[in-house]
Amino acid sequence: MECSKQLNAPNTAIFTFNKEDHTLGNLLRATLAKHDDFLFVAHKVPHPLFATFGLRVQTIERTTPKDVVVAACKGLIGEFINLRNNLIREFELKRMA
Repeated sequence: MECSKQLNAPNTAIFTFNKEDHTLGNLLRATLAKHDDFLFVAHKVPHPLFATFGLRVQTIERTTPKDVVVAACKGLIGEFINLRNNLIREFELKRMA
């Protein structure tokens, strides 16, 4: 992941994710849209055959784009762990029945 700050807008950065695709971009965009400290978030896939996307994030003054992206990533990881645990529990209950 690379981060470049945008000089034309305050508290704005573009994060470039390599070896990832639209799926992660859409998940991050949707998660960031729920965050209280963001002003603008969008993701862009330059070409569907290339595994890369850009995520543009603009935040309010009291926080940085990096902070909200890290918080969104941690939130997604927590959701995936919870989903995995629920699936394992349901699978084991089904197997015992």
